[in-house]
Amino acid sequence: MYPDAPSARRPGRCWTIRVVGHRDRTASVTCSSPCVMPPRSRDIAALRRFAVAHAAAHARAAAVHHDAACWCRRQRCALHEGTRVACAGSVVLVLRHDPAVGQVWTLSEVCAACAPLLPHARVLNRAAPPQPRVPDPAPDTGTGTEAGRGAGTGPTPSGPATPTVGPPRLVPGGFSAPSSGAGAGPERGAGRRRGVGGRRGRPTGS
Repeated sequence: MYPDAPSARRPGRCWTIRVVGHRDRTASVTCSSPCVMPPRSRDIAALRRFAVAHAAAHARAAAVHHDAACWCRRQRCALHEGTRVACAGSVVLVLRHDPAVGQVWTLSEVCAACAPLLPHARVLNRAAPPQPRVPDPAPDTGTGTEAGRGAGTGPTPSGPATPTVGPPRLVPGGFSAPSSGAGAGPERGAGRRRGVGGRRGRPTGS
């Protein structure tokens, strides 16, 4: 019922963001990725807003892999164990958040068959179809003058086009991810922190 994922598929990804309470009546936000998070605070509402923005930014920065294995199947479909389904369809990115709990946000790559069965989940993004592979040019079998004709004069054969990687997209908390969706470590100081109720002082004249 739970066959192993084909070796051609890469492991599905999952991000979990939590608001965790502490004994001193403060709370903090944690992320399963190596993200730079804000310090502890008693402003639980502000931390919840940060967690929502952090999950949304992860969803924007992550390009859904069309060849990802279903994360739900990796968990043996525990969230919908009462419903049997064979993993199938395209890969989608879902956000799970139970408003009754209100402290956990989970993003995961799952198959289109499991996605509608997950409780408190909604699809945020879908994998783009894979690009068609361009066949390699046939090797030159000419000899003598035919092989040397035009050497250095014709256009240089170009290899597969390298995708242009745009500037890193910042996730609240200092985490950055390239447009290819590959994970990156935290970049301290990369993002600006907005203080709640900051001072509005005028700069002194020079």
